[in-house]
Amino acid sequence: MVEKIRKSVEELEAPVCPHCGKPMSWFASQLIESSPVVIEHTFYCTPCGTTQKRKDVSSDQSVDPPSKLSLPAG
Repeated sequence: MVEKIRKSVEELEAPVCPHCGKPMSWFASQLIESSPVVIEHTFYCTPCGTTQKRKDVSSDQSVDPPSKLSLPAG
């Protein structure tokens, strides 16, 4: 899951503050749901102190195959 958040943060574009028009800075990201992947990003405007949240939904349903299959005991 950490890799999904890291990838999502790398692809972010900072929004423009709706109050002062300056670019906002990324502040934090949080995984909200794992299926589908929903990550909430929080941005902060240093000049005026405004915060803004944005949710990214990823339909990436790729699942890594297990490296070793187990058999039932018995």
